[in-house]
Amino acid sequence: MSEIAEFTRHLGHYLGRPDITLVENAFDFSESAHRGQFRKSGEPYITHPLAVASILSQWRLDAQGLAAALLHDVMEDTSVTKTEIESRFGRPVADLVDGVSKLDQIAFDTREEAQAESFRKMLLAMARDVRVILIKLADRLHNMRTLDAMAPTHRKRIARETLDIYAPIANRLGLNALYLELQDLSFKHLNPMRHRILAAAIKAARGNRRDVMNRLIETIRDGLAAAGIEATVTGREKSIYSVYEKMRGKRYTFSQVFDIYGVRVLCPDKPRCYEALGVLHELYKPIPGKFKDYVAIPKANGYQSLHTTLFGPFGTPIEAQIRTHDMHRIAETGVAAHWLYKSGDTIDLEEAQRETHKWLQSLLEIQSESRDSKEFLEHIKGDLFPEEIYVFTPKGRIMALPRGASAVDFAYAVHTDIGHHCVAARINYDLVPLRTELKNGDHVEILTAPTARPNPSWLSFVATGKARSRIRHFLKGLHQKESASLGERLLAQALATLKVDPESISWERWEAVAKEYGAKSHLEVLADIGLGKRLAFVVAQALARGAAGSAAGGGARAESDAAAPPVRQGALSLRGVEGVAIQYAKCCRPIPGDALVAQFRRGQGLTVHTRDCAALKRQRVDPGELVDVEWSPDVEGVFDAVVRLVVSDRRGLLADLATAIADAGANIDAVAMERPDGGEVLAMFFGVQVKDRRHLAQVMRAMRRVPNVKRLGRART
Repeated sequence: MSEIAEFTRHLGHYLGRPDITLVENAFDFSESAHRGQFRKSGEPYITHPLAVASILSQWRLDAQGLAAALLHDVMEDTSVTKTEIESRFGRPVADLVDGVSKLDQIAFDTREEAQAESFRKMLLAMARDVRVILIKLADRLHNMRTLDAMAPTHRKRIARETLDIYAPIANRLGLNALYLELQDLSFKHLNPMRHRILAAAIKAARGNRRDVMNRLIETIRDGLAAAGIEATVTGREKSIYSVYEKMRGKRYTFSQVFDIYGVRVLCPDKPRCYEALGVLHELYKPIPGKFKDYVAIPKANGYQSLHTTLFGPFGTPIEAQIRTHDMHRIAETGVAAHWLYKSGDTIDLEEAQRETHKWLQSLLEIQSESRDSKEFLEHIKGDLFPEEIYVFTPKGRIMALPRGASAVDFAYAVHTDIGHHCVAARINYDLVPLRTELKNGDHVEILTAPTARPNPSWLSFVATGKARSRIRHFLKGLHQKESASLGERLLAQALATLKVDPESISWERWEAVAKEYGAKSHLEVLADIGLGKRLAFVVAQALARGAAGSAAGGGARAESDAAAPPVRQGALSLRGVEGVAIQYAKCCRPIPGDALVAQFRRGQGLTVHTRDCAALKRQRVDPGELVDVEWSPDVEGVFDAVVRLVVSDRRGLLADLATAIADAGANIDAVAMERPDGGEVLAMFFGVQVKDRRHLAQVMRAMRRVPNVKRLGRART
């Protein structure tokens, strides 16, 4: 093939003969493996891996990466195994090919699940070796360039996947040229008519504005030369998708988008960039609020540039980018600059490489805390596609976070322990709640407390995958711990009914029962009991069969978890501080002093009701789901109760009632009012926090003494 000869001739510009031989051997092996296979376009299949390798050679990827690119489909589409690739080309090449390959050998329930697992595998392989994602991105780019051969439904699905996942990954790695091309190609296949109309409009505008742009560029060149600044000035055009996004986001017509064209100024060094900015601001007035300094504060992907928007000729806004030649190379090729410039020009890639490595390592941490592939993908999506803001730590270090990030996101970005124990934040030295959204340039300090722990409500406002995965991981562990503690108490109660001493159950018996239930450990069995997934009495019987001296009859047949337990002797004691494993029902709001009963709700643990709860009676609960519970003598904390009053309205009544409640030592949690007939008689509902029934009685007596209160009582559903 003439294509392979031309390809290897290009490789001679930066690879030695042994490396080129490795690439040629990989091509021969791939061509043999794919022989007889054709693409949808009718071309021999080998043209695809060769095209992928050619794209990567433009980034000067090393020989192992190019060999893996040529072989990237052989494991997926032929009978070749990873072992065979390793024996011929070495372990690194085999690992790269494996990282790029899909997971077709595994059966998944849905396409979404298979896609999520493929992304998880690919991104984790990328965290170990970034060449995996470079090969995958080049593969996707060539597929998008040749997508016309696919059926329309497949075109839209692949284009949507590219726009949602692959283009943002390219952006996150600083591959700007690739990012823009993937966006435009995706847009072309998702909205072909809009793409065609916009492309024609931009082409027409290009002709209309050519004279204006040429005059603008010439004026800037002359101004820079007069100031003694050597610089390259070129025009730049917004991509079709960028124009579309601006029109959609701002609800503009095409004629209202003035910054389709801009200028790019490339200077020899950083000081000259700032001097050039001054020259541009002298030539054309800058638009206030439109200046961004990504040189002093680079983006997380290593991008550096000065951005300013100017009032150009005839009042047309013109966006200008000013950067050094080295900054421009990194802006276009991002992480690939590591290969592109490591043998030749020496440029400062250290910071960009460090930030990329930090993000890739965070993927591994998020994976270790995600329950499944879908959750992993959900976590990393927020980190892939953010519009970034930059905030400062108390020591002046700059941190990049996605727009919409809160103080909690900042806390977890600093360190997991700070996130777990944060209680408040100081933003620009003012004390603010943790949910406060951060803005560009904020100075952020996190306040912590040793006893603080993550709150489930944080999940509703955090914006980073790291914060979300850490919070979920902590709550999952906490929930299991508290559920296991409840399960242990319920099991002890059931064993007492069988007259079995828990200490008499051997560790071997516990392991046997855990294995029988398919649990990893006895703690998982206890947590299942606490969550209502297993009945304590059934587990007690299984344990008692192997316990010495069991009065339950060791030869009893095995019982299923559906079996109803007999009447329990002794009630479970509640202290009010059990945590998430025990919940107090909102329908009857039990407080210390009330007679209690508890209901097991599968997967949710124990829900405590009053014995006379009307809502519980309406449910017609199976008696086997009910557990006897009682208040402990040393119950702690405060509990919610609702008091309903009928009053005749007057000025100051609400204030008098609030004072009466406060004087009785209770807090008001909520207030609601109803005026049933539109007259002066009101129904008022006070949510109050009390210690027990006696305390509630004191509160109600204090409220009854307030003038205009006609009657009151404890409200229940």
